[in-house]
Amino acid sequence: MNTIDSNSRRNFLRQAGQLSLTGMAAPWLANLAAIGDAAAFSASDYKAIVCVFLLGGNDYANTVVTYDNDSYAKYFAIRAAGSGSNTSGVVLSQSALAATELKPTQALAGRRKYALHPSMPGLTQLFNSGKAAVQLNVGPLVVPLTRAQYNSPDRQKYPLPPKLFSHNDQQSVWQSSAAEGSTVGWGGRFGDVAMSNNANSLFTCISLSGNNVFLSGNSALQYQCSTKGAIPVNPATSYFFNQPELKTAFMQMLQKSSPHMLENEYNTVMKRGINAQSVVSQGMAGVSLSTPFPSGNNLADQLKTVAQLIGARSSLGAKRQVFMVTLGGFDLHDYLDTRHAPLMQKVDEAMTAFYKATVELGVANQVTSFTASDFGRTLTSNGDGSDHGWGSHHFVVGGAVKGAAFYGTPPPVSVGDTSAPEDQWHVGQGRLLPTTSVDQYAATLAKWFGVSPTELPSVLPNLKNFGSPAYPVDLGYF
Repeated sequence: MNTIDSNSRRNFLRQAGQLSLTGMAAPWLANLAAIGDAAAFSASDYKAIVCVFLLGGNDYANTVVTYDNDSYAKYFAIRAAGSGSNTSGVVLSQSALAATELKPTQALAGRRKYALHPSMPGLTQLFNSGKAAVQLNVGPLVVPLTRAQYNSPDRQKYPLPPKLFSHNDQQSVWQSSAAEGSTVGWGGRFGDVAMSNNANSLFTCISLSGNNVFLSGNSALQYQCSTKGAIPVNPATSYFFNQPELKTAFMQMLQKSSPHMLENEYNTVMKRGINAQSVVSQGMAGVSLSTPFPSGNNLADQLKTVAQLIGARSSLGAKRQVFMVTLGGFDLHDYLDTRHAPLMQKVDEAMTAFYKATVELGVANQVTSFTASDFGRTLTSNGDGSDHGWGSHHFVVGGAVKGAAFYGTPPPVSVGDTSAPEDQWHVGQGRLLPTTSVDQYAATLAKWFGVSPTELPSVLPNLKNFGSPAYPVDLGYF
């Protein structure tokens, strides 16, 4: 697990060894098309993927809720054990779930049924109309594991993701396959292989949520925007530039070459920032959306800006883009009964509006959004919340998605504290041992995005440990 970055970097350096360092505008490469191995990626159309990261560890059991009578009874018994007869939040009532029942085109084995949280009617409609899918029990894995292998002391044979159940580390593992301190994420690696297809490589990876490892590549930079659009370069917007002569003099200074390396790089970064701000602002000014986005919803604000940036894709010179947005507040050890519903409503309204915006822009089949989170949480209640877990359920949304479907294996409703066979996918307190790895999840998105099989090993180094019928590389979403 600890060699992922070095393996990826070694592969990258092998590819790039004959090229020279060309300044901070592209830290390692001027153009990935110069690399033979990367030439496999060729984009003639437009595609974008959007990571919706739920910070804090979303409670899987009250998001995609087991709904058939038998499994619901088990869910109720387990969750109510810590919260009395609470049926308002920690335990959701079965009658409240009727309006958000998910109706797949192919029924699940064992007559299993699921419903979404009652605050999620929009995603329910997208699922039932075939525009959204649910991936069951996905989470970080280095190799496929059973519960017995998880409990084994042989960590050489059965390695675990580093620092399980830790917020910062598991956010990093989800985004990069390595613990906190990792510098390259798989979204950034998507950008590494795709950026040569974009006229302006700077707009390949765009974050609406500050700096994050997911969008950091070996060569791709993450361009940061705010919900108001391009983030201005402060000196370029200050009162200083009210004097045209001073502005002209400053821009002339940026064009000068200096024998001092850091001065040249400073000029490169400053010019890049000023030029990018202009390109983004002009591009977004030409995009008008009639799709309503909810107010007072920061996630919706971020996704609206993503939609506007996608609408400006021609102005940005982009054929392949990776975006990241975030929503916090999911670390609900307490107040799950009152705080989870408003968060689910925000996710539902934001992702539903975003999908509708892609329809308006005519790119619904070319944009796929997906959710991720630190980890799932315990099925057991601690009173009015749940604690850190591992596997979780997530959404994949878009016009190209084979929706109205569940992917992966429905986990039994259990706390996993016995040696019974039905408990093999739990590691105690209802924490799910993932039956689908993040690498499989990412590889399926990568294939749709255009990453070739020869490029996948450098994008997802752990993927070599998967590929059996039980752990396919392509999960079949598209």
